[in-house]
Amino acid sequence: MFRYLTAGESHGPGLVAVVEGLPSGMPFLAEGVSTELARRRLGYGRGNRMKLEQDRLEIMAGVRHGVTIGSPVAVIVHNTEWPKWEEEMSPAPGEPLRPMTTPRPGHADLVGMQKYDVHDARNILERASARETAARTIVGYAAKQVLAEIGAGVISHVVAIGAAEAKAGALPTVADLEAIDASPVRAFDRSSQESMIAEIESAKEARDTLGGVVEVIVHGLPPGLGSHVHSDRRLDARLAEALMGIQAMKAVEIGDGLQSARRRGSEAHDEIFYEDGRFVRNSDRAGGIEGGMTTGQPLRVRVAMKPISTVMRPLKTVDVVSKEPEVAFKERSDVCAVPAAGVVAEQMVAIVLAQEVQRMFGGDTVGDLRTNVAAYLERLKAF
Repeated sequence: MFRYLTAGESHGPGLVAVVEGLPSGMPFLAEGVSTELARRRLGYGRGNRMKLEQDRLEIMAGVRHGVTIGSPVAVIVHNTEWPKWEEEMSPAPGEPLRPMTTPRPGHADLVGMQKYDVHDARNILERASARETAARTIVGYAAKQVLAEIGAGVISHVVAIGAAEAKAGALPTVADLEAIDASPVRAFDRSSQESMIAEIESAKEARDTLGGVVEVIVHGLPPGLGSHVHSDRRLDARLAEALMGIQAMKAVEIGDGLQSARRRGSEAHDEIFYEDGRFVRNSDRAGGIEGGMTTGQPLRVRVAMKPISTVMRPLKTVDVVSKEPEVAFKERSDVCAVPAAGVVAEQMVAIVLAQEVQRMFGGDTVGDLRTNVAAYLERLKAF
């Protein structure tokens, strides 16, 4: 079964991802991982730190000559800034030189300090940082390789930044990925690109930050992934959990979820037809999921990101030692990270789907996986 673990801190020596359960014989290339990591740094409104975070990765285990060998895959992303932080973040016995005693509103700082009984926010913020998603991006690359073996592809695009929204239209496909990534805000709808950039510029001028909404679409999934029999097996529930597990995410919508809540039943569901020897739908309001299972239509899910909590006009806080009023310190200088959030959301959706693919079809080798999927698709033709 596909499972993973990440470890590491934002300013530590590196981030580690360990992935278990990958079938043997599956392509796994450092160049492919590097491409995904570079996509995670995309987007108008990012700060200078993105230029510093040049992800230098090393595949430590589980891959030989470019393919998986069935054992756990381990990858480390080295922190190129580690020499600057080696003393402050050292695992050796000692004391911090610059303890952070002013928790930042909107971050995990204060409640984490209370939970773990520490008066230095760095013990919390280093792991709570969105930098951790670099490790999950490695896992997502592996998951996408699993999905590619069954002919499925994952893509994301930005549908809103602040008050600027993309116009409704045709769904992008994997063939549109290069064009989307080439957009400064990763917008598929080019007519909305300038208004999104203007929103970011306005927030930057006001020394403020912005959130937004991204959409992830998966093409080529067979019907039946997930299950209706238990709440924790429902695919929509699993996707919502995975996406809400990304730092700064606040809401998830499957298909036309919010719109359909305002519709009558006759206008909210996808009617079923039988054409050319197969069952089809002429709409996809459900986002490719019914009863917690994929329908075979494109899977479509949106996730909303709150504005970045660290603003250039520091918010009010309190020093946890002196209890005196203070202003929050600044750890980074992004105005908007929504375009990059879409790339991370891709990874989390891919991970959940890869887990369900392996749960349903199994296979210790890529060949076994393909054979099992092919047999299932043949059975569906005879249904």
